[in-house]
Amino acid sequence: MPRCAVMVEPVPRADVSQRESLSREQALPHLRLGVLISGSGTNLQAIIEACASGRLPAAEIALVVSNVASAAGLQRALQHRLPALYLPWREPEESEQRLAALLELFRVDLVVLAGWMRILSAGFLERFPRRVINLHPALLPDDPSANVHIASDGSAIPAFRGLHAIRQALEAGVKVTGSTVHYVTPAVDAGPVLCRAEVPVLEGDSEETLHERVKAVEHELIIEAIARWRARELLGQP
Repeated sequence: MPRCAVMVEPVPRADVSQRESLSREQALPHLRLGVLISGSGTNLQAIIEACASGRLPAAEIALVVSNVASAAGLQRALQHRLPALYLPWREPEESEQRLAALLELFRVDLVVLAGWMRILSAGFLERFPRRVINLHPALLPDDPSANVHIASDGSAIPAFRGLHAIRQALEAGVKVTGSTVHYVTPAVDAGPVLCRAEVPVLEGDSEETLHERVKAVEHELIIEAIARWRARELLGQP
């Protein structure tokens, strides 16, 4: 009997890449993000784009909350058809209770403070242990009790905690600053560091020009931080 020749066509590289990407995504636990903002929401926009492009696979923004009714970030969220709302912040304890209830209702896994200008209490944080991270426009040290961070050039940079970190850096005359993403703890800007990035301070920098360069770095840093958080907290990886 004549033998039948079976033609096996090679799988195109693009298909292989797509299958591998899909396999990796299926292996990741799905991640629902709650993003808290008080202003323009440029870092929110970076997260939106990362979720849409697959840079943050198996992730979605479940809820956006602002304590400022006029925050441009709310419009960004609505333009992308994301659940978004304004939460008045009058009496902190009551406001926190309402915020916690919303985050639980929308089944948020990770709370991202992206320009959120309110301090959260220890009681609130206890309801979301190691599930709240903050983006701070300064280089924070690994040791929460330390007051300086050693930059890549060996210089000792003060830990500019609290408000106006960019202004503090300029007034101190440092040559490098940057941004840090850290776990939120009751002590302001003193939680364990997830990742950080340096930004040089240029001659003639104003608070506005330096802040713009720091924000550009933060757009990448916040995506890295979310990915690292999932690897550590959900996958148990270092």
